[in-house]
Amino acid sequence: MGTRPQWLKMKAPDAVVLDKMENMLKELSLHTVCESANCPNIGQCFKHATATFMAMGDVCTRNCRFCAVAKGKPLPLDNEEPERIAAASKKLDLRHIVVTSVTRDDLKDGGAGHFAKITREIRRENPESTVELLIPDLEGNWSALKKIIEAKPDIINHNIETVESLYKKVRPMAIYNRSIELLKQVKILDKNIYTKSGIMVGLGETKVQVIKVMDDLLKAKCDIFTIGQYLRPSNNHLPVFEYVAPEQFEEYKKIALEKGFKFVASGPYVRSSYKAFEGMKALKMDNKCYSSNFS
Repeated sequence: MGTRPQWLKMKAPDAVVLDKMENMLKELSLHTVCESANCPNIGQCFKHATATFMAMGDVCTRNCRFCAVAKGKPLPLDNEEPERIAAASKKLDLRHIVVTSVTRDDLKDGGAGHFAKITREIRRENPESTVELLIPDLEGNWSALKKIIEAKPDIINHNIETVESLYKKVRPMAIYNRSIELLKQVKILDKNIYTKSGIMVGLGETKVQVIKVMDDLLKAKCDIFTIGQYLRPSNNHLPVFEYVAPEQFEEYKKIALEKGFKFVASGPYVRSSYKAFEGMKALKMDNKCYSSNFS
């Protein structure tokens, strides 16, 4: 694709805000997905003292062709990282704390035990805050998933990322049905934990295929759905097939809510954890359906 359309043009982030946040994270030896994935919302989120912590290093064992995170052989787990994430969340006075990770297929449990420890440390330091975990597929290890469930996070998020027909092209080491099954298993193990998933559009999918993803997620009793525009991180990544118009995002939001999702975020700049606190707050209010078109 050529030049980005006007609706995808964003002001450069405040350098002072970025430096302040990045220095604090550096002092605590922490990574954020905001930095590692080149998130377009980094300036806005950092300005509001919000970040999605990325645990277990910054090197991923997968080779997804849309992602800016480094690929290769990760370092061993840092056993003190859970305490530092909890300390950072307390220092930032976060009401809703989002933690994700690189995919760690090199670990027997995929890092599930580490996620559980992080959740418990956050609960100890910030008992009034809610916790959202954005987890990998754990290679279908549901015993490992149970470790995470037992730590009682408020939300477990696992992104589908794209439609089933594009998996070999976009996520060659992932399996669409395995990802759907993970979300289903969360509800089987603990129906009180909210589940969340999201996709990128602009990779060559069709409207019919996007709606099928919605249906598959709802069959797995997924509560929250997010849709955002794929933006190419570099020339080494998949090209953008299409810049989806804001009106199409509005239509997807309307369809998703009518189908039964409890909360929907749909817009060109929506990312999985962007303004995640708003989604958590909405879910707690009278069990109604809410939406957001973050842009």
